[in-house]
Amino acid sequence: MLGRVFLARVLEPGDEVGGRWVRERGVVEVVRRLREGGRALPGASEKRWAGLCARAVKADPQRDLAAARSAGARFVIPGTAEWPGQLDDLGDARPLGLWVRGGPSLRMWALRSVAVVGARACTEYGAHMAATLAAGLAERGWVVVSGGAYGVDGAAHRGALGAGGATAAVLACGVDRPYPPGHTALITRIAEQGLVVGELPPGDHPTPSRFVLRNRVIAALTRGTVVVEAAYRSGSLVTARAARRLGRHVMGVPGPATSALSAGVHELLRGDAVLVGDAAEVVELVGAMGELPPERRGPVLPTDLLEPRTRRTLAGLPGRGTATAAEVARSAQTTEDDATARLYELRALGYVERHGDGWKLTRQAMISIRGGRSPC
Repeated sequence: MLGRVFLARVLEPGDEVGGRWVRERGVVEVVRRLREGGRALPGASEKRWAGLCARAVKADPQRDLAAARSAGARFVIPGTAEWPGQLDDLGDARPLGLWVRGGPSLRMWALRSVAVVGARACTEYGAHMAATLAAGLAERGWVVVSGGAYGVDGAAHRGALGAGGATAAVLACGVDRPYPPGHTALITRIAEQGLVVGELPPGDHPTPSRFVLRNRVIAALTRGTVVVEAAYRSGSLVTARAARRLGRHVMGVPGPATSALSAGVHELLRGDAVLVGDAAEVVELVGAMGELPPERRGPVLPTDLLEPRTRRTLAGLPGRGTATAAEVARSAQTTEDDATARLYELRALGYVERHGDGWKLTRQAMISIRGGRSPC
């Protein structure tokens, strides 16, 4: 534990060279070599090794653990009961450990979790879709995972919390330093009702590269990633690509074809991402066998309930004016006697009325027939 806390302070997140050292030589040996500051380990230049050794001099795992305890956080490491096994799919880029604020078990929550990510400067449509998706997932018992940022991330967290569900924020800084500052109240609430997770030790600040590397944890931790809005250079596409490499489901919510904020999502959908429009369609992909969305169909009109030949007789009447039974029969491709019988049936149902020798559609019929059509 102390060795991994030490290394978390010295090595940057996602350092595959450092991960290989830990895998091949063990935590204790790597810590010893860094503390001694002797010959560089394989794969590190002299300059980089000197920089790591300088960091090692100032690293104090006991101080980091004390800071974490005061913030209500714990350090979860591989091999313990709370460690999510799916993070091992990252190989040598696997986190050395994760700092966790919140009561629930990270491992149990990760087993049934979905990432909802997207643009920071999202549109109202993007915020609405993120919140609606997150609320629907939460109501179905899924944990919504995101990055705690402005825009789509914040909307997803709020949607899950508003539905009384579970959400987890994976930060690119110390879990005791909510970022962005404008989301301090939101991240505090997540820590109280859910989980706040991060690789960096207490007090560490975010950098652009740390945001990018954080995204691999979001992708690995969850069963699938949903991208709501993303421009071509959006960091959320990094999460989607990491999810694809790890064999997770990648999903996208389409937006207007003219929106630059949806261009990255549309590019994903042109590839092997799956288009989703609501939580039921997300669960169909990431859930267990048989968790299917309801059948999608338009509204059922009253005329849909008519027997097919009666429906053809109704269609044989003109939109305006009257027609004789013989004229209706020709249009409906039936006999005059059959048409007459069905016209009387339609009159009993309120669809037609008789005017002398002619028959005419009622107002009810006009509304019913046109109910499923656009006025254009």
